[in-house]
Amino acid sequence: MKRTKYTLLLVLATIIWGGALVAQSEGAQHLGPFTFNVIRFSIGALSLVPAFVYMDKKEGILTHLYDKVMIKGGVVCGLVLFCAAACQQIGMKTARAGTAGFITSLYIVLVPIFSMVIGKKPSKNLWVAVFMSVLGMYFLCVDGEFSIGVGDVWLLGCAFFYALHILAVGKYAPKVDVLKLSSLQFLTCAILGIVPMILEKPTAGAVMDCWLPLCYTGLLSCGIAYTLQMEAQKRVSMTLATVVMSLESVFTLLFGMLILKETVTLREAMGCVIMLAAVLVAELFTKHAPAVLENPVGE
Repeated sequence: MKRTKYTLLLVLATIIWGGALVAQSEGAQHLGPFTFNVIRFSIGALSLVPAFVYMDKKEGILTHLYDKVMIKGGVVCGLVLFCAAACQQIGMKTARAGTAGFITSLYIVLVPIFSMVIGKKPSKNLWVAVFMSVLGMYFLCVDGEFSIGVGDVWLLGCAFFYALHILAVGKYAPKVDVLKLSSLQFLTCAILGIVPMILEKPTAGAVMDCWLPLCYTGLLSCGIAYTLQMEAQKRVSMTLATVVMSLESVFTLLFGMLILKETVTLREAMGCVIMLAAVLVAELFTKHAPAVLENPVGE
């Protein structure tokens, strides 16, 4: 039951991220990619400060902000997340939308491969779920000719760094206070983006025109969803987390239908069904050792 609870937290995170892509699309019309990311990551970092201050007073201090593991984890997670977001923004400029979505989702395959490298072999049923997720993503994202361009290479980099981010979260989240770790992660992302943001020469008017997408992605996508990911990965294996988070594209499609009045093809519907089935295979037919046991505090 505990694993199911944490899996549902990941589902909630993916629902939020599904809506975030719609907000990011709107934000891109007003702000440069680095400006948008610096502001939303800053909002995400600041939004968690009252939460962990309150929890420190109520439950006692779990991990100090100056703890070495905390600082290292925040920097590592923030660095790979910044690289993933930057590669995605650059790649999206020239890549076709369907191809972009599929290539970015290849982190689904990379995470279990990287897990094997560090000595955590996924079960056979998890590999089946991974294959089903990739197949479903192909039906959902790719319609027609599949080709690789310059933008797609950047998106391959995005998939690589997203996979590293999931592994980094799996390593550090069980060891420290996730609220503080998440906040430090976003702070790192914001600091790394300051120089590129200055080069984009943003205006106050453009920022104000984009306040709603910034608030959504800052408060919900960053502040809540990424923190839910960290909390869930204490108890859920990295490969299962990856399969569940692949549902982001399904929820993006649903938000597109509800908000942008987009239509869904039979091919896309098949992709959604296959990906939902993959999550059920991963959750119901696979036994997992709790992630927290794989990465005990103080290791």
